[in-house]
Order: sequence, then structure tokens, then C-alpha cells
Amino acid sequence: MKRIEGLTKTVAAWGSFDFANHSFSGIMTVFVFPIFFRDTIVTNGHGDAYWGVTVFLSMLLVALVTPLLGAMADVLRNKKAYLGIFTAVTILGTVALYFIQPGMVLWASVLYILANAGFEGGTVFYDAFLPEITTPKLFGRVSGIGFAFGYFGSLAILGCAVPFLDTAPKMTFLITALFFTVFAIPMFVFVPERRKASSLSFANISKKGFSELKRTFRHIREYRDIVRFLIAFFLYNDAILTVSSFSGIYAKVTLHFGMVELAAFFAMIQIIAVIGSIVFGKLADRFGSKRIIVITLFIWIVVIFSAYLTTTKLAFYFVGAGAGIALGSNQSCSRSLMALLTPPEHSAEFFGFYDGFCGKVSAIIGPVLFGVFSDLFGSERPAILLLAPMIVIGLLILLRVRETRPVPVYAV
Repeated sequence: MKRIEGLTKTVAAWGSFDFANHSFSGIMTVFVFPIFFRDTIVTNGHGDAYWGVTVFLSMLLVALVTPLLGAMADVLRNKKAYLGIFTAVTILGTVALYFIQPGMVLWASVLYILANAGFEGGTVFYDAFLPEITTPKLFGRVSGIGFAFGYFGSLAILGCAVPFLDTAPKMTFLITALFFTVFAIPMFVFVPERRKASSLSFANISKKGFSELKRTFRHIREYRDIVRFLIAFFLYNDAILTVSSFSGIYAKVTLHFGMVELAAFFAMIQIIAVIGSIVFGKLADRFGSKRIIVITLFIWIVVIFSAYLTTTKLAFYFVGAGAGIALGSNQSCSRSLMALLTPPEHSAEFFGFYDGFCGKVSAIIGPVLFGVFSDLFGSERPAILLLAPMIVIGLLILLRVRETRPVPVYAV
């Protein structure tokens, strides 16, 4: 009984980091900052294209460095230290964005790139704790709990932001930084790391980290189901992240939502996403994460075509409801499937490929294409149809993945 209580506290402390970091994704990536960047910071009418390029450069930076850091984290046996560094970069970058003025496009882009790189890079080390805090049988449920915490965090930060949306939107940046700082603390205090830190020098750690990374590139092809899953994830995650990056802009520009209306719209999505991540997390443990991901991808296809056809705010609420169901459950089940497919001794290293390489490399393609096409056509509607083929191809590849834990194929 005592062990179960300890596990519950550990999972809650782990989930609190999802609660904390969703404040950044909610305000700075999805809701307030993209609109502020497009309409206030950019003054020449090309906000969609500039925002797409900014997201592209941020994800490119993460894609280049995170796989190596994931490999080094396995060598160091100290993922929590890296998580702390990336978290600090995110928080400080968010505070700095408060001081940006109209026309400071370059500085705004640089600061957002650094802050978002910190957020996305930290996710690799956070996700890699999943195999350490629970058993494979409960990966889906615990992953779902983490995402549920995250969407509750998005709801909480939206509630804090509402009083400032129309009068002082930049205040939400400071609120986000404070929120992230406070609620990230339990992760660092109460979640144990099973492996002790290495006593190797930094030079030897770096050398061994590069060696681990090269060995992963050389041998990861032996884990064929991981390779198939990563390719599928690469494709469908691109579409999902692009929708997240431009959803606020799409609703405001194309459907003329006001800021308070947008807050209500995103609050609805978060509530539905909480329910979806919990319910589908339990279903994943019973029926398998792969089956649930397939269901969510069909939902995403319907969401994309519905968004293209929608012309009224009321109809877009139904589109948002579908996105909410698919969003939390897809992310949760993708993370639990990756945890199942990954050898435990290489959790941080392989999650570096999952989050840092496939997740972030995929995210550099969709946003820049969406932004450029939107700018060329003068409308977001044609651009959104670019996303459907990515999901369809990813779905077809996912169907070939076997949902079993792999047998190690090379020495540790």
C-alpha cells in the first residue's frame, strides 16, 4: 500500500510539469503571442509568413541539438539537470518577450525561438521519465494523466489571462513565466531519478554522447517497428503542430473571433482534451495505443476538411470540439506507444529521436508551408488543406507497426 501511495505522489509530481509547461504552449505558441506577433509586432502585413518562418527556425534548432542531448542524458544519468536548464531558458525568454515593441520583428523572433527551443527540448527529458515512474502495463493511463494535467494547466492560464486580453496582452507573458516557474517545482523536488549522475568529465561525457548518438543512428534501423512509428509520427505530428501554431490566427483572421471569444473557444478545447486524454489513455491500456492513435487520425482528417469548409463561428466550435478529442488522446497515446517500443536503457536517447528529431523536424515543414501559402493566397483556407495528405500517409505507415516491446539488438 505504501508503494502505491508513493507511486501516486510521483505520478502527480511528474504530471505537475505538464500542468506548468502547457501555460507556455497555450499562451505563447497557440493563443496570445502568435496573434500579438502577427498583428502588433509585424507591421508590414506579412505576419503569417513571418510567424511560419519563426516557428520553422525554432523547431530546426531543437531538431539539431536535442538528439545529442538525449544521448548525453543517458550517459550522464541526469535527465533532471537538463530539464532544469531548458525550463530556465523558456521562462527567461518569455519574460524578455514582455519588453518587445511593434516593429521589433527580429528580436521577437529570436527570443521566441530560444524560449520555444527550451520548451520543446525540455519535453524530451520530461517524457523520458515515463518508463521510470510506472510499468509498461500503465504507460497509456499515466501518459493520459500527464496530458490531462497539461490541459488543466492550459485552462488555468487562460483564466489568469482573460482580464488582460483586450487591454494589456503582454501581461500574459509575465503571468505565463510565473505560472511555469511555480508549478514546475514539484517535478524537480518529488520525482526521483533512478540512475546516479556520472562522474565523467564534460569532455568525456560529450565524446561518449556523440558515440552513443552515432551508434543509435547506425543501429536504430534494427528496431524496425520504432523506425516505422517514427516515420508515421513525423508525418501526422507535422499536421497537428501546424494546426496548433495557426489555430488562433485562423480563428481570429478567417472567422473574426474576438480575443475573449478565442479564450472561451480554447477553454472548451482544453476541457474536451482533458476528457479525451484520460478516456483514451484507459482505452489504450485495454486495446493498445496503436488502435487509439488510428482512431484519432481519422478524427483529425475530418477536423481539417471541416475547418476548410466552416464559415460560421458556431460551426467552428464543433470543429474545435473534434480537435480537442483528437489532440490530447493522440499525443498521449503516441507517447505511450513510443515508451512501449523503446528499450528502457535507451529511454532518453530514443525519446530524443521521438521528440527532438522526428517531432521537431516534422514541425519545421508544416508551419512554414502554411505561413507562405497563407501569405500568397491572402487566406488561411487553402493552406489548411496541405495538412490532410500528411496525416493519411502517416496513418498508412502506422498500420504496419507491431505493438510489442523490442528485444535489444546491440550491447549497452
